[in-house]
Amino acid sequence: MIKNNSLFSNKYVWTALILSGVLSGCGSIKSEESKTISIDGSSTVFPITNLIVEKFNALDTDDISIESNFSGSIGGFRNFCEGKTDINNASVPIPKDFMEECKKNDIAYIELPVAFDALTVVTHPSNSWAKTMTVEELKTIWQPSAENNITRWNQVNSQWPDKTLNLFGPGKDSGTFEYFTVAIVGEDNSRNDYVYSEDDEALVNGVVQDPNALGYFGYAYYSQHQDKLQAVAIDNGNGAIMPSDATIIDNSYRPLTRPLFIYVNAKKAQENKGLAKFVDFYLTNASQIVHEVGYLPLPQSAYGVAKIHFNKHQVGTVFNGQPVLNATINELLTRTYASEGKEGYVY
Repeated sequence: MIKNNSLFSNKYVWTALILSGVLSGCGSIKSEESKTISIDGSSTVFPITNLIVEKFNALDTDDISIESNFSGSIGGFRNFCEGKTDINNASVPIPKDFMEECKKNDIAYIELPVAFDALTVVTHPSNSWAKTMTVEELKTIWQPSAENNITRWNQVNSQWPDKTLNLFGPGKDSGTFEYFTVAIVGEDNSRNDYVYSEDDEALVNGVVQDPNALGYFGYAYYSQHQDKLQAVAIDNGNGAIMPSDATIIDNSYRPLTRPLFIYVNAKKAQENKGLAKFVDFYLTNASQIVHEVGYLPLPQSAYGVAKIHFNKHQVGTVFNGQPVLNATINELLTRTYASEGKEGYVY
């Protein structure tokens, strides 16, 4: 359950702490150059990073200014690989085309998993027929051939009512779109005739106002609004399973369980001490913040190993541009936090 009700209130969050100077032993003022940190990317990861920014700025005494924004994982990687941002929030591992773009632009990156998410399918609370859905039914709805063809609920399941099916989902700049489409449709393409946005709050509002709606987004957005939304239990062939910490841990909420990441520009982390300090603060406090926001934190030891990898500037990705489907937490950590010298990281 999210405890900070202002967490999703603004798309753009500008936060800054300014220390004008420090007194030297002789009483003079020593000016220090302001250090800026630019963050963009996933709206799913945004609530975690945003709350960490708030807490960092509440405690930090250095002259550090942080700009936190979201444009979707893919939109964020576009900026990150052009060197425009220091950190990219991502709900999918860096895709292969952006691996190539970063390499072309000499942008080395450090890949840090920070949480697990149960991507959540939702309906309006008045929906009494689709409280559970099979993966095949979701595919029927979202596959490209459904465009302008599957427009009513009873076309998906003959037992469901003859009512308009109104769809809400992330746009193609979203890692959530990429993950859901690969996991459910089996390819990287989807129907296009739906209401889309990179702003998950806009998707929430769309479903809340429409009794015939179906949408999907990260679990924290459902958690924040669960009094106004209805989560759908997903049946992948082994019975209908609701999204929760427990079903992430036992890997039964398949195929919509996924890891969440931040990517840090390695060169900027070396040059900007404020950025390094912020990432250290992030990893120190991630476990508590992730839980507070509504996602599942990684084991505490994982954040310690992440610090080691960050401080050693272990650059590259272990996922080779592919979404992480059906991975357990242990499988993710074994793969991501490969021991020094172990094959696996590519850049």
